[in-house]
Parts: sequence; C-alpha cells; structure tokens
Amino acid sequence: MAGAARVDRQPAFVLHRRAYRESSLLLDVLTRDFGRIGLVARAARASKKGQGSLLQPFQSLVVSWSGRGELKTLTGVERAEPLPQVAGERLFSALYVNELLVRALAHADEHALIFHAYAGLLPGLAESPDHEPLLREFELLLLRELGYAVDLDFEASGGECLEPGAFYAFDPATGFLPQPAGLDSTHAFPGQALLAIGKGDYSDPFVRRLAKRLLREALSAVVGDRPLRSREYFRAAPAPVSWGPDSDR
Repeated sequence: MAGAARVDRQPAFVLHRRAYRESSLLLDVLTRDFGRIGLVARAARASKKGQGSLLQPFQSLVVSWSGRGELKTLTGVERAEPLPQVAGERLFSALYVNELLVRALAHADEHALIFHAYAGLLPGLAESPDHEPLLREFELLLLRELGYAVDLDFEASGGECLEPGAFYAFDPATGFLPQPAGLDSTHAFPGQALLAIGKGDYSDPFVRRLAKRLLREALSAVVGDRPLRSREYFRAAPAPVSWGPDSDR
C-alpha cells in the first residue's frame, strides 16, 4: 500500500506542519491505513480560506494524495466529524503526543490500532477532568504496538510475579529485575506501584509520578536519547490558548 500512486479519502490527522517554499506546507500525517506519511500541500498558505485553514493538528480529516515517492502530494482535504478543541494547558499534552508519534512511528508503517487510540485520546485530552491517566495508557499501548511492551505482571529474570513489597530495577530492553536487599532503592520501582499501573489505577499521586518516569524510560527505546522538544513546554512556556490556523509549526 505504501507505494500506491493515488489514495482517495483516507481518514487522517496532521501531526506536524511547517512552511515549505513560498506558499506550501510540509506535513507529517497519521493515517488509518498507511501509518505516518509525508505530504506536501502546494499553495496551502496562499489563502487563509484555502487548504491551510483545514490542515491543522488535532482535527479529524479526510485526505487524498498522489505520488510514488516517500513525499506525496496532497490532492484533497476535508474535515470529518468535529472534535472538541484542545486548548490551554491540555494543548501541551497533545503536542507531546504528536511529537512522540512523529519520532516513534516509522514512515508508512501501518498501525490502525494506534490511529484509533489517538482518535479516541483527543476528545479525552480536551474534556476529561483528569487526562494524565489517558496519556499513560496511550503510551503503554504505543509501546505494545511497536513491540516494546512493558510487562507489569512478571519480572524479567525468572518469570516470577511482581511482588507488592519488593523493589525492581527497570531495563527497557528486558523489563523489571529484582533489586537486591541492601542496595539503594531510590531509583527502583516499588512492586506495589507497578501493579497499580498495570491495573490502570493512578489514584495515588506517587503512582502517577512513577508511571511518568517509567514510561519516559521505556519510550527511550523508540524515540532515542534526544529530548522531546514538547516536554520543555511544560517547564518553560506559558500555556497556549489554542492552535491557530496561521501557525507554521
């Protein structure tokens, strides 16, 4: 499918856009059946009422394209069902997810489950009173789909069940290893917290902090050691109000 010369009406989301030449846009797009692909939208910035006004992140779209190279040419776009707007501090989380997908997904590698999970995540980020567990669950799903599942039931060395009262070191390549008694457990993960994460129970603030650290370490296997730029937004930037149609980010 990746080499198709023409594709019509494919469900999609823009993950990233940037200016290209005088009036065009380069797009990273997550599609249902073709994975992450690159598109060039020619003359999309020539008019605020043209394609550029539709080609915004966090909008459900239907797109068409043509071309056999790695970079296709956008031939059509229309808005699909409306989604609630992701705004304020929630936008930082949405930007993080988009950057994560751009870095983690190989070009034209189909992951329909990731696409549908992302489509379900956006309304949650916009409207859920507590969106942080949604992020953690999406990260875990992404790791599973890419072959880097985090086993939150068993230790890696002997296959024994994780024990609530034990401590474990984490290796993204192998999993959890028992922390010998007497060693500094400052950076180890308590078994009780890992079991809570495995059950999707993030009610304890301590479990939330550990889950965030755990998933950051696990995701390093798919995004590399280079820091994600979007993580800096949480520390350095004021909360954006919304994603504007004139942005070339």
